[in-house]
Amino acid sequence: MRKQTFGAMVAALRKEKGMTQLELAEQMGVTDKAVSKWERDLSLPDVSALPRLAEIFEISVDELMRGKAGTQARDTGERAGALIDVILKGVAVAMGVAVAVLSFLEQIDAKSALGMLGIGLACLAISQLTITITKE
Repeated sequence: MRKQTFGAMVAALRKEKGMTQLELAEQMGVTDKAVSKWERDLSLPDVSALPRLAEIFEISVDELMRGKAGTQARDTGERAGALIDVILKGVAVAMGVAVAVLSFLEQIDAKSALGMLGIGLACLAISQLTITITKE
């Protein structure tokens, strides 16, 4: 999920309401150029205007201000999930390679090899499970 800036959130909420920049500007008592700058993240509305903006969009000021923070938290979670997936797959590959090399060098017994391969398979299963849960 992409980060949503304040401007992107204002633009999305305005479009959900079927409003033009000019219509929002008139309701806010500003110019349409000001609304355009908000949406392009070139400026922000005055703090005293936030309650009116939230009222127009029928959300709380808190929801309006959390638009960016909420998406950043999700993005951080997605990056952490991707990192965990890579680590789990890396462990699985490492176990397979280790068993192959140690077997070739005749330095591992069957019980240890099966244990290491089991760990690798468990890591792959967990990786697949996290992908499935994330998609739902």
